[in-house]
Amino acid sequence: MAVQDNQQQPQQVLGRDLRQLDELGAGLTAREIAQQAAVWPQIDAQIAQQRSAIDAFLAPLLARADLRIVLAGAGTSAFIGECLAPALLRQGRRAEALPTTNLVSGPGHTFQRAVPTLMVSFGRSGSSPESVAALELADQMVDEIYHLVITCNEAGQLYRMTQGRANALAILLPDATHDRGFAMTTSFTSMLLAAALALRALDTGVGARLGAAAAQAAPRAQPLLEELVQQGFQRVVYLGSNALCGLAREAALKLLELSDGQVVALFDSPLGFRHGPKTIVDSRTLVVLLLSNDPHARRYDLDLLRELQGDSRAGRVLALSAADDCGDFVFDGLQGAPDTALALPYIVFCQSFALLQSLALGLRPDTPSVSGTVNRVVRGVTIYPFESEGEHVPRG
Repeated sequence: MAVQDNQQQPQQVLGRDLRQLDELGAGLTAREIAQQAAVWPQIDAQIAQQRSAIDAFLAPLLARADLRIVLAGAGTSAFIGECLAPALLRQGRRAEALPTTNLVSGPGHTFQRAVPTLMVSFGRSGSSPESVAALELADQMVDEIYHLVITCNEAGQLYRMTQGRANALAILLPDATHDRGFAMTTSFTSMLLAAALALRALDTGVGARLGAAAAQAAPRAQPLLEELVQQGFQRVVYLGSNALCGLAREAALKLLELSDGQVVALFDSPLGFRHGPKTIVDSRTLVVLLLSNDPHARRYDLDLLRELQGDSRAGRVLALSAADDCGDFVFDGLQGAPDTALALPYIVFCQSFALLQSLALGLRPDTPSVSGTVNRVVRGVTIYPFESEGEHVPRG
């Protein structure tokens, strides 16, 4: 599924000529950030087209009161689950975001043999060793296991492992979502949107609304992003409540990755930030609050915003919002949208900042690791067999 034909390819991204970005080693990442507004409506349409098959698999499972939903992935893919779990919990479901890096190292502490489980696996490449091993461990350690795989790569192991299995369904996203750059950008937002739609945590049609909001915000954000980069912050803290705490974690990782660790990036919840992590704030620190649309959570967000502004210690405090009553940058048309949806345009802003920061540091964002010790698909992981029998696996 193509996002744009050649005649529609933009000549500039983030105020920079694409040919120049290609020369600077940023063309892939820049295009992948910019295309998201066009990709999301396509994801929405794909899930709607596949709804019958998705419901045939998921509806009987989701009707069960005893079903456990495990949202699993490695790195950025794990944070998809953190953004999605609160919406599923609000539906009354038992949902947990468990990184495959934890599932593999401590399967006896995480899997429950006698509890029917739907494992939702996210994978850009679908070949991360921990994600493949986690699926295999789930088969080994849970008596009644079902798999929903959401991936961007038809050649990936996760996709191939689920073919022809009655207890598994794979949703393969368009090739445009399979980011070629180092950092996950389109793949993150597309897998989050696809899962939220498939599990009915978001309503059909939200993709177009989000895409329109992101496209409309992009030119307005450009001067602010340039200003933030020029201030040369050495530390950046992202804060968000509930679903947006998972997003804050992803935003921090994007900046760490694309700055090759030269900018210290942290995340927390607004309430948690006071309990020690706030000590990092100084004149070299940018604090970004991802303001919630949930009225209850928003009260706490705004309390901390006022506190940080009153402290006058941070180099800059920036609030992203979907409501025009407060916020340094407001995404129009999303007032009242669920935070799971709000995560998509918010992260595009954060991805864009990370890309521009990477360029300002003289790095090549498509391959930002100067040492070469951090790779697009993780290498060097040895998977050890887990030989414990059922007596070491909790039974519920």
